[in-house]
Amino acid sequence: MSEERKQFETEAIRTQLERSEFLEHTSPIYLTSSFVFEDAEDMRASFTEEKERNIYSRFSNPNTTEFVDKICKMEGAESGYAFATGMAAVFSTFAALLKSGDHIVSARSVFGSTHALFVNYLPKWDITTSYFDVNKPETIESFITPNTKILYAETPTNPAVDIIDLELLGDIAQKHNLILIIDNCFATPYLQQPIKFGAHLVIHSATKLIDGQGRVLGGVTVGNADLIREVYLFSRNTGPALSPFNAWILSKSLETLAVRVDKHCENALKVAGFLESHSNVSWVKYPFLKSHPQYEVAKKQMKLGGNIVAFEVKGGIEGGRNFLNAIKMCSLAANLGDTRTIVTHPSSTTHSKLSEADRLQVSITDGLVRISVGLEHIDDIITDLKQALEN
Repeated sequence: MSEERKQFETEAIRTQLERSEFLEHTSPIYLTSSFVFEDAEDMRASFTEEKERNIYSRFSNPNTTEFVDKICKMEGAESGYAFATGMAAVFSTFAALLKSGDHIVSARSVFGSTHALFVNYLPKWDITTSYFDVNKPETIESFITPNTKILYAETPTNPAVDIIDLELLGDIAQKHNLILIIDNCFATPYLQQPIKFGAHLVIHSATKLIDGQGRVLGGVTVGNADLIREVYLFSRNTGPALSPFNAWILSKSLETLAVRVDKHCENALKVAGFLESHSNVSWVKYPFLKSHPQYEVAKKQMKLGGNIVAFEVKGGIEGGRNFLNAIKMCSLAANLGDTRTIVTHPSSTTHSKLSEADRLQVSITDGLVRISVGLEHIDDIITDLKQALEN
């Protein structure tokens, strides 16, 4: 295959393993725990890394290699490593790069399990975190201390769909010699490539839009080769590797990522427009709605607006519960990025243990509903949302 740079969709389909003697059209699944050596010298050279080859599937496997290679090309990254889950990618990346006494500056609006990692687990090793408000980016530098090592953010945020200026974060990271890590799960590499704006590492929960059909778990971190080397060595020893079968599924899923995400975004924009006009909705947030507070930033760094829409149904927590109870077709599930439209009400479910004040710090109002807009016909999605809002 030529090394000439091809278009995104072509790279997603044509980046694959070298064919075996069977001349298979699509890559086979390598369901093996280990790989054999030709002789003692081959084994010695392989373990000393004089040879680049597969040894054990906890280290590498042809299927995980193909999956990572595709993500690297999509993100413009030098190297990467694939994990069993998105949270395995988050934890392993931080654990590999931090030591006791280090400090993280993070956006306050992060995935709940990432927040738990920052406040419940990393402090056991004397690793601390300071949060900045995503809507007050001018305050970020005030949180940086001499022991700050990592600047971290998700954009768009979960679940409030706020947007953080990646170029600004890149400039701050460069100025203070920080490692900039971006969770790019909501946007996917099709809509946004944080490395272009100065990110050193990019993390994905491949469970979401990368799989796109709610079948398997997976995660991946890609970026600077020297940093990925540290992540690889940590993961090789601690064992959070992605299974070959899941890697095969996810690599095949990437072949349709662009066409799927295009349709997700088309449907999501129509859902957002419908919700903006409904009398039982107080406000709507979608990156490519002109009413979004960071609309111009979103247009600068994203190809399209993604598939997540946040809105506030009138009636507070009870209004949110009533809305979920009235849903007929859409799913109530703990996932997103599926072919099926999924609705959640954070204040009565995922974030119900937080106080109202704590929820408001991450833009979660009592009536906030998050919709992961799927690939059903748009008329059927809107019909279900409409009847739920009116009931």
